[in-house]
Amino acid sequence: QVQLVESGGGLVQAGGSLRLSCAASGRTFSSYVMGWFRQAPGKEREFVAAITWSGGNTYYADSVKGRFTISRDNAKNTVYLQMSSLKPEDTAVYSCAASFKITSTAYEYDYWGQGTQVTVSS
Repeated sequence: QVQLVESGGGLVQAGGSLRLSCAASGRTFSSYVMGWFRQAPGKEREFVAAITWSGGNTYYADSVKGRFTISRDNAKNTVYLQMSSLKPEDTAVYSCAASFKITSTAYEYDYWGQGTQVTVSS
């Protein structure tokens, strides 16, 4: 089992940047594919990005490709989401999640953090 805690959210102007962090407990962090998802008010949760066990492969939603970068540090049990060129439509609660498989489907992730709010003002 793994527990996930996100941090780094906040209020930023359009065009700005934020870096989200997700710290994991336990000694099996490198066993998991890590993903970031977001949910805006009144909308369904959507996939943002994922990274494989050793960080060798990354996957992005089309809406964030070229602007967001996912990375991980297995020595620190942490996954990051660097967000740049932020837009008001990026406003959402961002959550990290852990899965045993490479997937962009939320229900295939076994563990979730509580989420962190990102608000982008125009």
